[in-house]
Amino acid sequence: MNYKEIATYIVIILAGVIIAQHMNVVVSGSMEPVMYRGDIVVVDQNPSSVQVGDIVVYHATWFPEPVIHRVKEIYKTSNGSTYLITKGDNNPTADPYPVQFPDQVISKVVDIGGQPLIIPKIGYITLWIRGL
Repeated sequence: MNYKEIATYIVIILAGVIIAQHMNVVVSGSMEPVMYRGDIVVVDQNPSSVQVGDIVVYHATWFPEPVIHRVKEIYKTSNGSTYLITKGDNNPTADPYPVQFPDQVISKVVDIGGQPLIIPKIGYITLWIRGL
């Protein structure tokens, strides 16, 4: 193996690591038919703002994995804290607890023309490795 080949492999691996930091795997069917289990969503890791209708990835107090759900409502408390009411598109009710913004929000799903940026089915490998 020559130095060019080694350099090429290193660049590919580094690119993969950088790109992977901007993606999340969908672990359930709660957002069907917009996204399905095993799909990968492209995310903005530094969402400065969130609006009703955006899809966010957040640390839930009620689920061990990051949750990817749509923002249904935004409200502020009297002490100035901002909370999101979230819901999976395929779920009959909103999530059990409000999400504190920005503390619990990991990222926001990137959309183009109102459609989330999704890579279908590729995440099944990750789900299999993680036993989900």
